[in-house]
Amino acid sequence: MKGQGFSRRLGYALAGIRVAFRRERSLRTHCAAALGVALFLAATGASPLWWALVGLAVGLVLVAEMANTAIEALADLLHPGQHPEIGVAKDVAAGAVLVATGVAVVVGLAYLVQWLR
Repeated sequence: MKGQGFSRRLGYALAGIRVAFRRERSLRTHCAAALGVALFLAATGASPLWWALVGLAVGLVLVAEMANTAIEALADLLHPGQHPEIGVAKDVAAGAVLVATGVAVVVGLAYLVQWLR
């Protein structure tokens, strides 16, 4: 991929997003939740700062989910059988998604608390 033009690298990145979206139900679920959050922010008149904070939190979740998908695909290809270290890699990647989701929930709750005041 190094040395290739921007449009070709962009094409690879977009293909990766499409594959992850098609393969991973949890990514589709997170995207649906992100849409719901965006609609809620629009309906409640959130300030640009809240849009930025929530957008960063949601983006963190999506990035973690896609990294988890990449790690799982690579691990399954390189070692299709059961192996404790492959399990560790997959569990840690899944844990990253959980942590990112927790961060997003905390940011969302902070917005709700501020909005309800």
